[in-house]
Amino acid sequence: MRLFQLRNWLAPATAVVLLAGCQGQSSSNTADTEKDSVAASTDTASVATPPDGITAALIGQHIKILASDEFQGRRPFTVGEEKTTSYLASEFKKIGLQPGPNGTYFQPVPLVEITGTPAPTATVAGNGKTLTLNYRTDYMVLTEREQPSVAVTNSPLVFAGHGVVAPEYNWDDYAGLDVKGKTVVVLINDPGNAGNDTALFKGKEMTYYGRWGYKYEEAARHGATGILIIHDTKPASYPWTVVQSSNGGSKLHPQTPDEGASKVAMEGWITLDAAKRLFAAAGQNYDEAYAAANKQGFRPRPMGLNFSTSLRNKITRKASKNVVAVLPGTTRPNEYIIYTAHWDHLGIGPAIAGDSIYNGALDNASGCAGLLAIANGFAQTKEKPARSIVFLAVTGEEQGLLGSAYYAEHPLFQVATTVANINMDGLLGFGPMRDFTITGYGQSELDDYARVAAKEQSRYVMPTQHPETGSFYRSDHFNFAKVGVPALYAKGEFDSRLHGKAFAREQAEIFEAKHYHQPSDEYIPQADLRGAEQDARLLFRIGQRLAGETTFPKWKEGSEFKATREKSRPKL
Repeated sequence: MRLFQLRNWLAPATAVVLLAGCQGQSSSNTADTEKDSVAASTDTASVATPPDGITAALIGQHIKILASDEFQGRRPFTVGEEKTTSYLASEFKKIGLQPGPNGTYFQPVPLVEITGTPAPTATVAGNGKTLTLNYRTDYMVLTEREQPSVAVTNSPLVFAGHGVVAPEYNWDDYAGLDVKGKTVVVLINDPGNAGNDTALFKGKEMTYYGRWGYKYEEAARHGATGILIIHDTKPASYPWTVVQSSNGGSKLHPQTPDEGASKVAMEGWITLDAAKRLFAAAGQNYDEAYAAANKQGFRPRPMGLNFSTSLRNKITRKASKNVVAVLPGTTRPNEYIIYTAHWDHLGIGPAIAGDSIYNGALDNASGCAGLLAIANGFAQTKEKPARSIVFLAVTGEEQGLLGSAYYAEHPLFQVATTVANINMDGLLGFGPMRDFTITGYGQSELDDYARVAAKEQSRYVMPTQHPETGSFYRSDHFNFAKVGVPALYAKGEFDSRLHGKAFAREQAEIFEAKHYHQPSDEYIPQADLRGAEQDARLLFRIGQRLAGETTFPKWKEGSEFKATREKSRPKL
């Protein structure tokens, strides 16, 4: 295992997360956060450590083990999964937590692994021209169809803008378009992200329509044969290397009754440079097409080109595992606060600088370490919580939030009486922070719980500074929100107590560019985990308060999740 300097193991402000696509904060909320920031900005002293069992040393101990080479990058369906899930269950048992309602510490999650071997090239022909695209360098492709081989042959290419159909925004990129047998070429993110018109969608703030998973689904709903998403690093918030590491080799998908037949045959990505060559071959200007796609009234346009490539597949059906442990409530045991973190990472992949193990120390051994530390905190408190506290380490986040999606569809505890979800994905390793940044600020009353707990640590709450990355839709809390459970995803990110905002920003940029989803995201003994400790304690304090109440936090007016919650809890 190679060791990197402390500055190289930092959470990416715009890449891990797994991306706020929620309602913007009101002006009064903005004023509150600015006032809190001013109050905390002169405080340079480190906050005292209460004797609550949550320590930087404990968090570091768990990260060191979970991110070790022995755990082989914690990929589902591997020896790494068995080691990881066994370790987590064993640690929860040592702490004194009970197994889930099925009598075990595991919830089986049925998945299918499709290991695709793409053809080395794809061919684009038409307008008297032929282009050859190289796999990995120019494009990445995969399939969710459970077939030994999949081919796309002379499929007409159509530029479909952002690939979005959003009636509430009076937007339809597929208007008047028959895409059966065709491959749609679409932009990443959603209209408005270009910043030309802040009235489009939510301006620079990404909505769910900007997520690649949505674009795949929408193309399938319209009967397309294939889809190619144009990767542009700035609106994506991650480099092409992440597309390569996340989409090459084998991919996991939910098992479906139709074995993926309802999906498009080919899902893929294309680099910005390759896309510009594609548009040039079509006799079109990419920049002009991009500008048109970000204006109301855009209509899709054929490119006069045909796309061909193929895949050979190895298919494995198996169950992965969510790990679940419970501290039963004393007086309201049928009401639940659920803490989550994903245990999986990318496993063993293409070697970079001689290292092929994608250890995932920050992403997300740190979150699992936070789960165990918070569980230890609750176990050590003299006054046990009135409500039950659930610790859920989920599988398949890196493959598309699969474990949390399965839990949301097959909950072990009633959704209607689940009070809140508190999610951890990437606890930082460069010391105490002044800020506590909420991804999805303005969505629910959990913001107010966070503000109270933050003040206990002389910290201030703020909204994510990069809502254009859509982080709210890129980690496991989103699947709880989808079924109506108020969800909090927050951590210190932008204001180092010891080194300031510029330092934090620099470290985020370094991690995103060099270490996110790379083998170099490794455990570093020198990492200053006091910030991770304080985040874990802050989230612990929020859970303590929720566990001692009889009311349920609500979604705020304007949240797209409010109606779903009110259907499950009509008295709210």
